[in-house]
Amino acid sequence: MPLATVDFETYYDKTYSLSKITTEEYIRDDQFEVVGVAVKIDDGETEWFSGTHAETAAFLGKFELDKCFVLAHNMMFDGAILSWRFNIKPLALLDTLSMARAVCGVEVGNSLAKLAERYDLGVKGTEVVMAMGKRREQFSADELQRYAAYCRNDVDLTYKLFHLLNERFSKTELKLIDLTLRMFTQPALELDLPLLEQHLIEVVERKEALVAKATADRDTLMSNAKFAAALQELNVVPPTKISPTTQKTTYAFSKNDDAFKKLAEHPDERVQTLVAARLGTKSTLEETRTQRLTGIAKRGSMPVPLRYYAAHTGRWGGDDKLNLQNLPRKSKLKSAIMAPKGYVLIDADSSQIEARILAWLAGQQDLIEAFELGEDVYKIMASKIYRKQIEDITEQERFVGKTTVLGCGYGMGWKKFQAQLRTFGVDIDDGAAKYILNTYRDEFVWIPNLWNEASLCLDALTSETLKTAPFGKQNQATNLLPGVGFDLPSKLPLRYTDLQAGQADREYIYNTRRGPVRIYGGKVIENVCQALARCVIGEQMLRIAKRYKVVLTVHDAVTCIAKEGEWEEAVKYVQDCMRWRPKWALTLPLNCEVKYGQSYGATKKYTG
Repeated sequence: MPLATVDFETYYDKTYSLSKITTEEYIRDDQFEVVGVAVKIDDGETEWFSGTHAETAAFLGKFELDKCFVLAHNMMFDGAILSWRFNIKPLALLDTLSMARAVCGVEVGNSLAKLAERYDLGVKGTEVVMAMGKRREQFSADELQRYAAYCRNDVDLTYKLFHLLNERFSKTELKLIDLTLRMFTQPALELDLPLLEQHLIEVVERKEALVAKATADRDTLMSNAKFAAALQELNVVPPTKISPTTQKTTYAFSKNDDAFKKLAEHPDERVQTLVAARLGTKSTLEETRTQRLTGIAKRGSMPVPLRYYAAHTGRWGGDDKLNLQNLPRKSKLKSAIMAPKGYVLIDADSSQIEARILAWLAGQQDLIEAFELGEDVYKIMASKIYRKQIEDITEQERFVGKTTVLGCGYGMGWKKFQAQLRTFGVDIDDGAAKYILNTYRDEFVWIPNLWNEASLCLDALTSETLKTAPFGKQNQATNLLPGVGFDLPSKLPLRYTDLQAGQADREYIYNTRRGPVRIYGGKVIENVCQALARCVIGEQMLRIAKRYKVVLTVHDAVTCIAKEGEWEEAVKYVQDCMRWRPKWALTLPLNCEVKYGQSYGATKKYTG
């Protein structure tokens, strides 16, 4: 198929720009105007055009882009213009920005200018800066000529960059980029505007009452110690970090600290409000999300902005100032996200996938068999903890067993485990916390052994002589990349940049844009399990997409739509796909829970 590389130049000013508003709002706004566009077919000469909307549509039409693989740097932007403004749906969407995140790492600058410099491809111009506030008809002939040269150069740089990055990419990963971009550029979901408007009223009223209470004591908000105590009163463990200056542990209460930003997304509105008050704002996450979705509902259907390879482990993340990855389970916003008329939403969530991968990777055979047979592993764990028959385990005891299975597989200490249980309203003393952790480690001895093997891998990654180290029972799943990290089934790396020894024994530090991050054996296993889960979900999602339009993925879940008349057939197909095992993990015990319904929130559990 022909490869068409495209780049749009559009009108912007001080207030109407992608730095001020979202991509969705920008492209759907009445102020939107294409100043010009450049197109390159395969390695042919790059053509530039500037004209009216109708003339630009005619220019694009001659390339038959709906029969091409279309490439851009930041295809979420250019692809949305093609789809929403010109009704062009390419055969496949390719994006060098997405590819660069995976190949170069999410922690480095991946702008076209930075990448062109890094790979010595050429120099990106600056003419776009001079275009601020100028409508197409306001450009002089000379200015438009320089802008055309700038745009053609961007296309040529993108084309070169694609062929360089493509050497590291599998067809599977390119398909996942395409699928991710189509969730945004070809939206199918609808939004319930009346529900959103009513919810906003309720959220604001509730927030005002909470904020008034939270901001009463300024000393509490400004003092780290008092703020930490206030969080603890809400059963939240205050986040900490290693200070880049003192190298000592300190509270992570800065607006740039990831752990603190996560608290702004906490399911407890009291925590959200406390964090909002600390930051000097009176808006909670639920409020801003509702406002944003309300605005989208007034403009049209709901594009789903997801960033491919957003996380260190390769997982997807929210984008375009709308993060759907952490909607509270009972949020009304989920009920406002609707299937289009005549369709149902099918949401399939992979069951305990990280715990299953952990057992499989470690070779913990008894746990693997329990998962494979569909046994209640939470009750099994609880029976070991409480020394009771499985049938005698209570709901609270099972919950402790669940927290143990899901939380203790990555080397968590007893204090953190105790605090985690307390967050869920289960209070245990120090001795009990230590006993439960020791019970877990004694029962599943191959899992602590895996942590030790991961520590050896860290040693090898920083050694001048060691090139490899033993790691897990599933050698086909991961390989050590000397000086880099782990090679995943996706053939993309799990990176540990500038890895060096830390202060504690068997602890290392790697660098990110947000500062140094601690890494140790148990944390490596957490990273690897999440990365492998993402690989599994990615391949399963592509299988689902062969028959049904995928509209969303959240962590370990995939959501698609199907016609109302074939919902049962579709649900069974999706269930089969989510139980399917990739060729590199044929013995991995997988299962899923599938729900369906008219909205993302009001779904029925499938029991067939």
